[in-house]
Amino acid sequence: MMKLWNRKKTHFPLLVFVFSLFLVFSILHNERSILEIQDNPDRAPRHQIPVTYVKPNRLTHQNHAPEVLDRFSTCNSTREYSGRKIAWSGHLKPEYGGRRESLESCDLFSGKWVLDNSSYPLYNEAECPYMSDQLACHKHGRSDLDYQYWRWQPHNCNLKRWNVIDMWEKLRGKRLMFVGDSLNRGQWISMVCLLQSVIPADKRSMSPNAALTIFRAEEYNATVEFLWAPLLVESNSDDPVNHRLDDRIIRPDSVLKHASIWENADILIFNSYLWWRQGPVKLLWSTEANAVCEELDGIGAMELAMGAWADWASKVDPLKKRVFFVTMSPTHLWSQEWKPGDEGNCYNEKSPIELEGYWGSGSDLPTMSMVDNVLSKLSSKVSVLNITQLSEYRKDGHPSIYRKFWEALKPEQLSNPASYSDCIHWCLPGVPDVWNELLYHFL
Repeated sequence: MMKLWNRKKTHFPLLVFVFSLFLVFSILHNERSILEIQDNPDRAPRHQIPVTYVKPNRLTHQNHAPEVLDRFSTCNSTREYSGRKIAWSGHLKPEYGGRRESLESCDLFSGKWVLDNSSYPLYNEAECPYMSDQLACHKHGRSDLDYQYWRWQPHNCNLKRWNVIDMWEKLRGKRLMFVGDSLNRGQWISMVCLLQSVIPADKRSMSPNAALTIFRAEEYNATVEFLWAPLLVESNSDDPVNHRLDDRIIRPDSVLKHASIWENADILIFNSYLWWRQGPVKLLWSTEANAVCEELDGIGAMELAMGAWADWASKVDPLKKRVFFVTMSPTHLWSQEWKPGDEGNCYNEKSPIELEGYWGSGSDLPTMSMVDNVLSKLSSKVSVLNITQLSEYRKDGHPSIYRKFWEALKPEQLSNPASYSDCIHWCLPGVPDVWNELLYHFL
């Protein structure tokens, strides 16, 4: 019995040693794993959402479109994002590192701004009867006018000089339609102001402001139109006036409502960006019958919408229809980005940024990359107007306090430009005119 006890006793320290060694190894392994996760967060374990693919722009199984969203639409409840993605003809193609903007050897989007008060502006603000008060900066008190005189000069070539008669000939018998948000509406107003001066007053007309607004030139049998569709897909924000809502609800898998209007146009210019930068978005899929929404961040929701739009664009015959997509329009909300230590915004800025390649926080690189990935798979169908970098330089081109939106700013608002400056939209004449010169060049 004594011998047995002694044998057991001799094994006990060995077991303690092995167990201690195991504990030390486990602790070291866990600490190493934690350090690896801190150094490389992508290796951290994550909750994996299963991915399923949805075919966009389809009618429901009853062969009817779902109920149309409007500003009164609501979600009965909201749940986490299910992981559904949009399946379109290009969604499985490999990603490309970049895309060629045009077939020309010269990059028209790389250059500098040159002050040119002999050729610019291309029209007079006061002589365009269709000018928007939101963009008529001189009318609303802006006295420095250099923002109207800057010409875009590509580095190694020249932009085709604007010719209004030639542009009308390109549009003869055609419908030119801008589709998107208020920035695209600004480009549309710019185009109308560039074109209208050579049309006699009794031979031109403008329809009342609505979701679709139409400028018509009788002698050319042509129209220049704007369709309010800030998110491209159907949404509860599709009213051109009453669209400031607490919850943004979209049908991420359908452009059918808007496409029924735009599909008969001959030349289409699309944009979408800023409306995706305003917080989470509610997704109401077309197959959802009980108004149960999902919630997703802005860039994720935009990627779904771009997929539904790309599904439509991939079916376009480029010999019959020209489609353009305008990249994001930058904002200039914080002057410390180009003037370190300053705490202002675009107010009182009077000249462009000279630093080549300047990029502010108003242009989101992940969004740009996502959009580029989609457009790179549509290169035979869609032409890109890459206005982002050239517009980044134009901190001086925004209305700031020199505008009227529904009503003029009150004196106490005018004295507080830090709070009431519009550093998102663009004065006219100004930057959007150059976007249209680029469009004219490619047409």
